Amino acid sequence: MKDFFNSLSEKDSRRYAAVEAQKLGRCGISYIAKVLGCSRTTIYAGQKELGALPEKKQDSRIRRKGRDVKAMKKRLPLLTRRF
Repeated sequence: MKDFFNSLSEKDSRRYAAVEAQKLGRCGISYIAKVLGCSRTTIYAGQKELGALPEKKQDSRIRRKGRDVKAMKKRLPLLTRRF
């Protein structure tokens, strides 16, 4: 856990510590601060950053929607025959 924490960027390490502390519930901040060797204020800052993140929409896509293969075959019959 500590090796992973140390491999992250500053912002990501704050957020990671905040997530791990949140999983533990009460006294999680103090425990994670000891385990990871960071301050409690770092974890508080990470919690604040996580709270400010926009909520992800269910239908949001990472990539743009691709073209339908059947439509491509209709448009490019010569290319389809070759492959």
